[in-house]
Amino acid sequence: MSPETHSQLANFIWSICNLLRGTYKRNEYRKVILTLTVLRRFDWLLTPTKTKALAEHPKVKQAGYCCLARLAITRIK
Repeated sequence: MSPETHSQLANFIWSICNLLRGTYKRNEYRKVILTLTVLRRFDWLLTPTKTKALAEHPKVKQAGYCCLARLAITRIK
């Protein structure tokens, strides 16, 4: 990749970041991006069990669990 192409790509990405940032200040933006990146990573890692977890959710909700941490992990698997 040529330096000019790299620079154009970097400027394009930063312009998108500025649009997405909205009302956040520059120093607050990295906190938001880090959090969203971690959440996306968890989403990607848990994708294989997502359908099972979503199927189990109504049962858990009906049972009155206010916190899913009380539910044994073996029941979700």
